[in-house]
Amino acid sequence: MAQKARKDRAKSNEAALKNLHLGSVIANGLFLLLHFIFRKRSLLLWFCLSIPSFVCQFTLEKAGRPQYDPTTKALKSAGEDLDAHGLTEYMWDIVWVTWACTVLAAFFGNWAWFLWAVVPAFGAYKAIVMFGAARQMAQLGTNAPPAAGNRKQRRAV
Repeated sequence: MAQKARKDRAKSNEAALKNLHLGSVIANGLFLLLHFIFRKRSLLLWFCLSIPSFVCQFTLEKAGRPQYDPTTKALKSAGEDLDAHGLTEYMWDIVWVTWACTVLAAFFGNWAWFLWAVVPAFGAYKAIVMFGAARQMAQLGTNAPPAAGNRKQRRAV
């Protein structure tokens, strides 16, 4: 049964990685095609703002690509789950936001790259919420009334 789960994850990861590479080729290819044929867009801006997406794609590829034994073609490793929550999910979000910015910049101009500011703004929002919750938890511990010393003193209150 565990072997079936590994095979299912390997299939899922292969499909996700295929879609990842196809989406990257489409978004970036469209940008470059429209840049060189119709409208001039900033290649420097495109390259600099696409670096995080390329790094995330490389990381997802390395972590999620299933590995097979070259001689027997047996599955050695199914790769990490690319549908996992947490950091993997944030890497997918960075890739999708970058693709959206790339396509919008190709059609509407370099101003569309400001949409990329959503990524650090969301990170700052999550950090503020997390630190606010931690501060509230720390204050709860200090606001508790001190416990009385013995039973007689507690009853007197």
